[in-house]
Amino acid sequence: MSEECTHDCSSCGVDCPSRQQSEPQKQSPESFLEAPNEMSHIKKVIAVMSGKGGVGKSLVTSLLAVEMARRANETAIMDADITGPSIPRAFGVNERASGCDEGMFPVKTKTGISIMSMNLLLDNPTDPVVWRGPLIGGVVQQFWKEVIWGDVDYMFIDMPPGTGDVPLTVLQSIPVDGIVVVTSPQELVSVIVEKAVKMAEMMEKPIVGIVENMSYYKCPDCGKSHSIFGESHLEEIAAKHGIGTVARIPIDPKLAGACDGGIIELFDGDWLSGIADKIESL
Repeated sequence: MSEECTHDCSSCGVDCPSRQQSEPQKQSPESFLEAPNEMSHIKKVIAVMSGKGGVGKSLVTSLLAVEMARRANETAIMDADITGPSIPRAFGVNERASGCDEGMFPVKTKTGISIMSMNLLLDNPTDPVVWRGPLIGGVVQQFWKEVIWGDVDYMFIDMPPGTGDVPLTVLQSIPVDGIVVVTSPQELVSVIVEKAVKMAEMMEKPIVGIVENMSYYKCPDCGKSHSIFGESHLEEIAAKHGIGTVARIPIDPKLAGACDGGIIELFDGDWLSGIADKIESL
């Protein structure tokens, strides 16, 4: 410190210890992480995201959770799409979540998958959630900090579309171990999904793989596959970003019916087995 120091660092160019202590320190991404409820023990967290809505994030989240549960893992889903939750319907869950002084309890599906969703807290699941971004982000943090998840091997977070408030809140405050990006064959969507890929790279989160939903339709009569929504750009996007694991889900009316009927846990399909293998290897 100089003998003529006025303690006003804004008008001083001397790099002294006092100046270094007075200047704000740059925070690392880890400094924003929140701890889960003290009665929650979560080993791995996988976020499922895309740059656009309507491509099947909730479907992929549900199928991955079912696949990991079938592999004898304790599995959970956090539905972070607060204004458009759809996870409870896919699993046929209608009961409301309960709680105690220590926190809230997730609802168990038929096969034991723990889920928490905004729809499990509303009096009427069709009531709209008309909230602004900061309040929605706060609810997502509550789902992480105040829900008593118990022992979980794999938690999947169903993210809302885009790269806005909630995805940023999740990636900054929750220790995400990997990201699964969902897209569809349309070229416009493929361009938009690169935004999600680049966001993951900016946040230094590894991308487990890319899933292309509605990739093709296989004719039950001739067995030929048809690209209803255009030719795939999946390999091109994956190669551009060095992503080695990709998966394709076909257009299947029975799959859509399983989601609408709340029986996604009964559906068989091995399209995501490679993604599941990659998740287990994390």
